[in-house]
Amino acid sequence: MRVAQLLLIVMSGLVLAGCPKKPQTVPEGQTSEQAGTTDTEGSLDSDVSGSPLSAEQAAMEEARRAGTIVYFDYDRAEIKPEFVSVVAAHAKYLNGDAGRRVRLEGHSDERGSREYNIGLGERRAQAVRRALMLQGVTEAQITTVSYGEERPATQGSDESAYSKNRRVELVYGR
Repeated sequence: MRVAQLLLIVMSGLVLAGCPKKPQTVPEGQTSEQAGTTDTEGSLDSDVSGSPLSAEQAAMEEARRAGTIVYFDYDRAEIKPEFVSVVAAHAKYLNGDAGRRVRLEGHSDERGSREYNIGLGERRAQAVRRALMLQGVTEAQITTVSYGEERPATQGSDESAYSKNRRVELVYGR
């Protein structure tokens, strides 16, 4: 009886696991839809219809996935290592079209005077600006503004709220 149960469990596992799919190739001159294949990975290499993304679309998707916020440590304006890739993704996107514009909005938490926090928000925005320009983004594509503590992302007077408010937001426009 135990052997039959064990065999049933093993067989059920094999049926549920199925066989791995073989990669399908698309004949030359056909799209994946015409060939009856689809891109199931949802990667940056194809759009919703399964068509290959252009370099511009891939850069836009990479920037979108990276996020539009760079967070900072308390009383600091240096880009943290974990946000270097965010800045790089946005630089790549901006480099794809000289007509693209980004506004860098610097923010701080509520600690410190209003004047100091405006200055700190500006230093943070300038740090991101410099990093973008080092990667080829032109000065004409970037504007900066500091809101200091005036536009908090999160209300509160604890470290959790403070850490969300110490940031630069990248806002796109033409």
